[in-house]
Amino acid sequence: MAKINFFEEEIDFKLKNKKNLRNWIEQTIVAENHILKEINFIFCSDKYLLKINQDYLQHDTYTDIITFDNSETKKEIAGDIFISVERVAENASTYQITTLDELYRVLIHGTLHLLGYKDKSAKDKKLMTDKENFYLASMVNNNQK
Repeated sequence: MAKINFFEEEIDFKLKNKKNLRNWIEQTIVAENHILKEINFIFCSDKYLLKINQDYLQHDTYTDIITFDNSETKKEIAGDIFISVERVAENASTYQITTLDELYRVLIHGTLHLLGYKDKSAKDKKLMTDKENFYLASMVNNNQK
């Protein structure tokens, strides 16, 4: 079984370049001195992710991503990352970038959360954005897009 899995819930969504995305995410984890156990990316609808947000985080708002860290040891990465495809598309429109570019940013954002990066304070958010940009550039430089 693959260490990085992609699933869909309540939507019809086909992700392209899965092998390249798996390599990129695994390279990111290795570069951050962690070991990949398993990550499940679950692409879903706004409604599906809202329900998760309400049930597990007690937030009654739409969001583009929710990351659940299932790691049992500090340097081993395991988790489930839920991504609203509708939110990603809306954010891409808002930021005037392609939906695919925004999707890649969200994929690496969730991975960075599993690696221990936060985004609640201004300082943490800046570091998170810098890391996102760094790893997005590495993806482009390796022609993995």
